Amino acid sequence: MTTPNEMDKTEVLRVKLEVLRREHRDLDAAIHALEETGRSDALALRRLKKQKLLLRDRIQTLEDQITPDIIA
Repeated sequence: MTTPNEMDKTEVLRVKLEVLRREHRDLDAAIHALEETGRSDALALRRLKKQKLLLRDRIQTLEDQITPDIIA
């Protein structure tokens, strides 16, 4: 049983998920800004895109942990 000051596991996962989603949006904005300048560094752009994909994988993992599988 959790006390009023403690969060259960699902609440912690939801907070982590929101942080990762915010980071993903920030990376998306950074990538877009680099592409808009027309002088983007190809290596930096590639690294940002890879980091964004890794974040997407982590987001998907957390979403799977929060949402139970439904057997049809």
